Order: sequence, then structure tokens, then C-alpha cells
Amino acid sequence: MTQLTDDALNVLFREARTHNGWQNKPVAEEMLVALWDLVKMAPTSANCLPARIVFVTSDEGRERLKPHLMEGNVAKTMAAPVTAIIGFDMEFYNHLPDLFPHADAKSWFVGNDQLIYDTAFRNSTLQGGYLIMAARALGLNCGPMSGFNPEGVTKEFFPGTSVKVNFLCNIGYGNDENLFPRSPRPDFEKFCSIV
Repeated sequence: MTQLTDDALNVLFREARTHNGWQNKPVAEEMLVALWDLVKMAPTSANCLPARIVFVTSDEGRERLKPHLMEGNVAKTMAAPVTAIIGFDMEFYNHLPDLFPHADAKSWFVGNDQLIYDTAFRNSTLQGGYLIMAARALGLNCGPMSGFNPEGVTKEFFPGTSVKVNFLCNIGYGNDENLFPRSPRPDFEKFCSIV
């Protein structure tokens, strides 16, 4: 595998910022499909792919989301071209015969509620992280957030399903307005060790 260039690493990590301000520029539906086509290729345990994503792009969708947002997240979300609602399917294992056909992986989960929850939540969180990196790779900016009422968002956008919301991520073409100064990033020795 080839190492990415410094320019690519800057786009994905070093110079990437969490955006709160957005250009008045829509994100094409084809771009959202391309985004998913990258996210789905990244690893999850037993290829379980538990994330379920609703891309809110319409004014109607934003108005449905608005009552469930914490006050500090309302303005930036209403201005964002896209808000991705990243959920996790508590019945993801029903798809394992197709997604992981070389083993009876479905039987690992049936009846084990704690394993189902842990696997769905952990891997959908991974997929949400992949979504952020894929969006950056496609030239988009992101503003992930957890300041919302998860029960309300789940009822509004995943009614009558086995999907629960994990977190939200605003997506679009960011501007530099409302960017906070970059918070500290500690050196390796502070939070890491090698054994």
C-alpha cells in the first residue's frame, strides 16, 4: 500500500477543522452516494455494517430535526447543506448471511442483546468516523455533534424500525466563520504507550 502525500494527510487530519459555518452551496446527491461508496468499504467487525444514515438536505427535514437539537447546535445545523443522522441498526445481524457468508455469523448475535448493542454501537461509531474522513477526502467539511435528544431524533427519523441514533454530522462546504482556535493535541507520550 502506498503512503499518502503530506498534502493528503493535511486535508484529512492536520489542517482539517470542525466547521460551524457553511457556504450557501448545496451538496449534490451524487456526492452523498460517492460518500457512502467510500464508507461502506472500510472495516467493521464481521462486515456487519450496522450504520444507517439519513442525509437531511431539505428545509422540511431540517425543521423536523430542529426541535431535537440543543440550542447551541440549531443555527449551524439549519445553515448546513446536509446533516447526516448516523444511526445503528439493532437488527444488523439479519444481514450477515449476505454480508459475511462464509460463517454463520448471525447465530453469534441472536438472543445476545448486550453483544448486539455493543457491536452495533461500536461499529456504527467507526462508520461515522469513516464518513468524516471520506467527506474530507471528497473536498467536503464536517461538523460532528452530539448535542441533541437521541430519543426524539430516533422517533422522528427511524420510526417503527430497529434503528437508534448515534450522532449527527453537518456536512458541506465550510467557511472560516465561527471556527474555534484549534484545541491542544498532546504528544504521543501523554496518552500512548508501547508495551
